[in-house]
Amino acid sequence: MNHVPGTRLFDRALVRLAPEDPAEDVAAFLQGLVTNDVKGVLPVWTALLTPQGKVLFDFIVWPDGKGLLLECEASAADALAKRLTLYRLRRKIAISRADDLAAHWEDHPGDGGASDPRLRALGQRWIAPVSDNDVGVDMAYREHRLKLGVPEGRAELGDGEVLWLECNAADLNGVSFTKGCYVGQENTARMNWRHKVNRRLIVVPLEQSDPARQRIAYPELGLAVDHRRVEDIPPALAPSWMDLSPPD
Repeated sequence: MNHVPGTRLFDRALVRLAPEDPAEDVAAFLQGLVTNDVKGVLPVWTALLTPQGKVLFDFIVWPDGKGLLLECEASAADALAKRLTLYRLRRKIAISRADDLAAHWEDHPGDGGASDPRLRALGQRWIAPVSDNDVGVDMAYREHRLKLGVPEGRAELGDGEVLWLECNAADLNGVSFTKGCYVGQENTARMNWRHKVNRRLIVVPLEQSDPARQRIAYPELGLAVDHRRVEDIPPALAPSWMDLSPPD
């Protein structure tokens, strides 16, 4: 997509995974680590978990020739690259920040960007070279995202304390139950099979937030992200995409 001023997300950054050997399969490397299928149609939203199934990093995976780009929160980019490097072992894959590229967003679909893989109502995203003319829309993006009830990033998703399925990953296309093994897969699959997702992250009006369950508050938006038991979520507060119905 051509460069459009007034659409850049300065709070987002790109990590590039690139093969250093033509025989190296970058997608196969990432496939064995993350929750979603990165060998199919991209972009997808996915996460890197602890072995217990709790979220360390969430990000959107984009194609990049024979490599991949991981769009994540800027404050987590270096830590994400370092974590992936630990898993690389002797594979010939370069892992580094791609500071020459930037993530862009508009609140409506179309115009050549890709629909947000979590929820079409989130709008469209794209990657473009960094420009001196870039103007940020981070506050507008956060407000739009939270009003749709979609948490993201370490502060909202728990920073290693919240299970991935409790982050609404199944509702927001953030997990594949057919792709095979990945870090944290066993517990994630067990929770799904046994219908044991007892808690959820939910965006609530600040005055209705439970201080004991609050992950983060945004007073300027009048919103907070709570980590609540499912039975403590009033249907009126649940977004339309959230399935809180008991299993059959």
